[in-house]
Amino acid sequence: MNFDALTIVYILEIIVGGLLVGVGVHFVPVGGAPAAMAQATGVGTGTVQLAAGSGLTGLLAAGLMMSVTDNIWPILASGAVGAMIMIDATMMVGGWIYAYAVGAPFASAKVNYDPITGYSQPPYVAPGTVGQGIPTVSFVSGTIGGFMGGLGGALIYYPLMMINHNPSLSALFAIGIFLVNAVLASWNIQGTIEGFHDPKFKRWTKAFRSCLVATLILALVAVTITGGA
Repeated sequence: MNFDALTIVYILEIIVGGLLVGVGVHFVPVGGAPAAMAQATGVGTGTVQLAAGSGLTGLLAAGLMMSVTDNIWPILASGAVGAMIMIDATMMVGGWIYAYAVGAPFASAKVNYDPITGYSQPPYVAPGTVGQGIPTVSFVSGTIGGFMGGLGGALIYYPLMMINHNPSLSALFAIGIFLVNAVLASWNIQGTIEGFHDPKFKRWTKAFRSCLVATLILALVAVTITGGA
């Protein structure tokens, strides 16, 4: 395949998309199994599962918009908003279950005061846990993470579509690149994370470097294969 100036731009778009995914995962509150038992703040599932869910939703939204127009801006906006709505809906329903089914308060043990509301957190945290439910700051952080993930996924899908005009092939490679970056970010987090206020969030620079290298390689492979196809 001839790597002309336009192809290089497409590769750069894929790389930026991968970096948005890798960093965006750090914003999403993931509590894993502890959260499922109301012993941790966040959604009761794994980092990769949440990232994949929001990413696939974003790709579907971007793909639907791309069937209407090839203008990059509404396509990126659709992907970002689609993933953001998915994460928001997940956190909201999870919050309803915590509050009305389990009876757990929205509290965090990672901070003394909620950065959004300023409310004191320790009085509401059950002993032996790291908080319960999805507090305000985690919801805001998750919204940002969903937006970044969806935007990144759309930014990966768009250039692949412009190269080969094959929705199935483009989606296959876009999902693969998305998941690789989500897994790298998940390994970097190593367990649960509440959002940008969590001490683990400072690790995002390591994920940035790893995702940069991985996405560069994957972008070259994806553009070469899909372009030849």
